This record gives sequence, C-alpha cells and structure tokens, in this order.
Amino acid sequence: MRLGIDLGGSKIEIVALGSAGEELLRRRVPTPQGDYPGTLAAIGGLVERAEEDLRQRGTVGVGIPGALSAVTGRVKNANSTCLIGEALQADLAAKLRREVRLANDANCFALSEATDGAAAGTEVVFGVILGSGVGGGIVVHGRVLTGANAIAGEWGHNPLPLPTGDAAPLPACYCGRSGCIETFASGPALRQDHFRRGGEMLEPAVIVSRAAAGDDACEATMQRYEARLAAALATVINILDPAVIVLGGGLSNIQRLYENVPRLWNRQVFSDHVATRLVRNRHGDSSGVRGAAWLWEHQA
Repeated sequence: MRLGIDLGGSKIEIVALGSAGEELLRRRVPTPQGDYPGTLAAIGGLVERAEEDLRQRGTVGVGIPGALSAVTGRVKNANSTCLIGEALQADLAAKLRREVRLANDANCFALSEATDGAAAGTEVVFGVILGSGVGGGIVVHGRVLTGANAIAGEWGHNPLPLPTGDAAPLPACYCGRSGCIETFASGPALRQDHFRRGGEMLEPAVIVSRAAAGDDACEATMQRYEARLAAALATVINILDPAVIVLGGGLSNIQRLYENVPRLWNRQVFSDHVATRLVRNRHGDSSGVRGAAWLWEHQA
C-alpha cells in the first residue's frame, strides 16, 4: 500500500493506493495555520487512522509547497512559511517510524500524470501548474527530476521570453524580480492583465466565457495570455524537449488553450516540426496527492 500526503496551505489530504493504483481511502483535514508541530501531528494522525482502518502498513510520500535544501536538508522556498527551515523529512520519519519521501507539489503532479494519468508511458513529461501561482515538474523515465539545487522545473520564476510592448511595465513578482512568467501566466495575472488594459476585474472563467460570447476586450486578453504562455512553453520545449506537457491548476480547465497554444509555440520552437503534445490532466485536483503516493516505486 502506498500512502500519499498533499500538504497544502489550507488542507492536508491523504490517499491510499492499492497495487494497481486503485484508491482505497481518501481523507482531508484543515492545515494548522502557522503551526509546525500541529502540522506534524495532523499528518501523523492521518497516517495512523488510515493504516488502522485499512489494517495494513504503507509507504509514505509527501508533496510540499516548497523543496528540501540540498545543503541543509531543511525546507526552502515554501509559501507555507512555518515550514521554512524545518527538518520536515527527518521529523516525519521519526514520528512515523519509517523512511518518508518528500517532493515539491508540482513534481508530485507531474509524477501522477506520468505514472497513470494523461502522460502515462511517456519518457519525458513536463507538468505545469497554472493556478494562484505557476509551478512545474519534470519526470524522466517515470522518475522525478529534482536537480542539483532542488529547483528542476521551476520555470515560473524565469523571465517571460521576448515580452512585447503590451507587457510594460513588467509586473513585480513576490520573489523580488519583475516580469517572471508567474506574473503573466497565473490566474491572478490573467485578472490583472485584463484590468490593466481597461477592463473590469473579472475571474478567469468569466473572461473566457465572455470571450466565447464575442466580447472583444476579453478575447484580446485571452489572445495575449495564450501568446505569452506559448512563448514560455516554447523555451521549455527548446531545452527539455518533452513528449508531453500536462496542464494542471484552475486555468487548465480553459479548453481553448490546448488548440491555440501549440499553434502559437510552433514559430518559437527550434525545429521544423513540433511533436510535443499539450494535454489536460486526467486526475484533476487528485493528481498532487496521488503523485506523492507514487514517490515510492515499490510498495511496502
């Protein structure tokens, strides 16, 4: 049995997967806000109750909103700030009395979709989260690529390639720089771009629906978004050359992206033909927690 934990900012979710990837159990509890000992206790409680109910012991994988420093082994780059600087992997291993595997939540998403999702059986997969932020994960031959600095796939904090005049002034990013891909490709960025160009402050779903209904301003916003996303992903293709790019997060529900973005990235990819496919995720909001479970290739 494989147990996966998705440690989010508002909730902690557990899933138990059987030998064929079938879901045996799923539960969630609120995340103790700003409380690291409380977070450890919540994860421990979820694992203990799951194993009691299923009457078997499992491997444990955890997806976190950050990464482990290769220097200290402690959490870095986490938007759940109570985790930063903590020895989360070691503390959980001690609490659960077994080895625990941790990975960035975007890496878990990519692993889920590469294992039994929309990119199953594919050698090189790039998983993209387009939500309140922008994240990414890389899976090669069924394994997460972490990288020497534990930042492989962090494309959201690269600058947007070749921004045009309508991108000025470059939006500030929380990381301290300006013009990051995240400031153009996230859900809040889409809202802000429409507002900055003289529109209303609308949710992405409303912008999409109004564009489909013939609203010129909303259509223009979507075309800017698609062109920027295509440019950003073309750079990924030029470097990584994945067979499949899988979209996750709230903006992955925008169906027009899957036709328009590949058409636009063709002109910026350094090849006479682009075989990379852009696909929607199969497991939806479940992908992160399923990917955490799949951090263990073999069951306990």
